[in-house]
Amino acid sequence: MKGPAQSTLGGLEIHELDVALGGKQVLHGVSLQADVGEMVGLLGPNGSGKSTLLRAAYGVVRPTAGTVRTAGLDVATTRPRELAQRCAVLTQDHAVDLELTVLEVVLLGRIPHPRRRDGRRGHGELARICLDRVGGAHLADRAFPTLSGGERQRVLLARALCQEPQVLLLDEPTNHLDVSHTIELLELVTSLDLTCVVALHDLTLAATYCDRIALLADGRLVAQGRPSEVLTPARVEDVYGVACDVLTHPRTRRPLIAVSRRSPAAH
Repeated sequence: MKGPAQSTLGGLEIHELDVALGGKQVLHGVSLQADVGEMVGLLGPNGSGKSTLLRAAYGVVRPTAGTVRTAGLDVATTRPRELAQRCAVLTQDHAVDLELTVLEVVLLGRIPHPRRRDGRRGHGELARICLDRVGGAHLADRAFPTLSGGERQRVLLARALCQEPQVLLLDEPTNHLDVSHTIELLELVTSLDLTCVVALHDLTLAATYCDRIALLADGRLVAQGRPSEVLTPARVEDVYGVACDVLTHPRTRRPLIAVSRRSPAAH
């Protein structure tokens, strides 16, 4: 792990966070840190608070207690435009009927930034560079609604990169993607020189691609640490209600979680 001086400048720090929505307590005293350049996987069953935690990290949800610092900014006191210059988000839900070309969608990432008059590359050039970086240069003139699910996610990631963020938050970005596109997206994200926090459902994928894991249950942080430390058979059974074996992948040497059955204790 990197030192705290680095994490303040380009990482994510969440301290004792409480969030209530509709009169119901959703998060209870959650503390989480993602250091500069680190990829942290956010795991937990449906309703455990993963999406709410990410929404609090980019200022859409206001906590009832605790603090969030994203890329060195106090989210509670930072203007949304300024926050969007340092933090980009890829959500699981996005409009599919935008009557825009792919390049126009990517250019939306420049909205938080003023027009450049300093001689650096223009917005259009940067958008094309970001689109090329995700392997989507050939899609530039396509209409966004005509793209497949995998192509859309690639374009939306290019839009996020066009914001030139220090922190990238991804809320279940592999939903509705096949195996090939899922691996392609996660390998692309891990290649970025950014602090990334990604909510995932697949335990083995999280163990394969993430430096550290944060595990939530019922709005509380159960554990955080290296995948091998967090994803133990006892903890997976306790949180998810399924029995499993944790093996070692023969190629990656990362944990491979083999679910065998629903735990009798979950019935």
